[in-house]
Amino acid sequence: MFYSHSLSRVNLATGREIPKTVNPGRRRYQAMPSRAVIRQAMNFRRIVARDTVVPIVCILALAGALLAFQKPFRQFISMEPYDNIPLPQDWQEKTEWVFARLMYPQNPEARFGGGRYRRWGGEVLDWHAGGTSWTQDYPRADRHFAQALRRLTRVNVRSVEQPVNPDDTDDFFNWPWLNAGEMGDWKLTQAQAKTIREYLLRGGFLMLDDFWGPDEYARFEDSMRMIFPDRPVVDIDNKDPIFHTVYNLDDRYQVLGEWALGNRGGYGGMNRRAAGTVAHWMGVYDDKNRLMVMISFNSDIGDSWEWADDPRYPEKMAGLGIRIGIDYVIYAMTH
Repeated sequence: MFYSHSLSRVNLATGREIPKTVNPGRRRYQAMPSRAVIRQAMNFRRIVARDTVVPIVCILALAGALLAFQKPFRQFISMEPYDNIPLPQDWQEKTEWVFARLMYPQNPEARFGGGRYRRWGGEVLDWHAGGTSWTQDYPRADRHFAQALRRLTRVNVRSVEQPVNPDDTDDFFNWPWLNAGEMGDWKLTQAQAKTIREYLLRGGFLMLDDFWGPDEYARFEDSMRMIFPDRPVVDIDNKDPIFHTVYNLDDRYQVLGEWALGNRGGYGGMNRRAAGTVAHWMGVYDDKNRLMVMISFNSDIGDSWEWADDPRYPEKMAGLGIRIGIDYVIYAMTH
């Protein structure tokens, strides 16, 4: 999906405009300028430097140095074959902000833990190599959202995402904003939970999405409690700044996945997964009332990005999903 300045939608494959209009809503103020993005990257890298006192002269070089610490782009197979899309032409461009996706081990009780999602060519998939639940919507959703963020803010955004492994502690702290989906399918180790907790307490931000009903919530909660055994997951009030950083999002509603709309026959009953559910906007705060984790339970924001260029997917949901993502990004950069 590609947004023009008039907010019309353009098909990525053909380059032709889709004859409908998305109105993502009225901006409260202009998104943060690029210079401030650099400052945020400098501050985050300083915060996460392990037991190191960084002289002021070194801080001035951290914006450029951050790129040197980050691992190069890498791509894995998606669990959804139609999401394995070609690389954009500018994928090697050095930018100020990157969509980072959290890699995680598969829960043995995961909804997508068996059948074709666990096997590729007859072999059981290793989550380190992709193809498991952390690759749900990846990389198509990531790249569609990156393009929308480019067009609707001044943030200098890389066109491709970055999968980040919590076991790789030399790299994990270099990505200030993380997204993950299909949260009923994750199962963290104690070491991974500790790393994520440290990352969040030092200024990182984590967006968790796309899990439904009590069974999936229980599996989500098992790992979430490992990260923060002493911090509750709470419903977020409409007045919280995260819903008002760029767009005013008081009027939120459930964002359904493409799988729940019956466009392809309901995927053998998958549409029943959302039946009777109510959207919850939840999160975890730090001691200074900053949201470290933002959670969309009983909604699928990732699908709203993934399918935003498909005319069969409702524009109402695509527009809200993009507005939500932009508010979360700018909030994370400014808090």
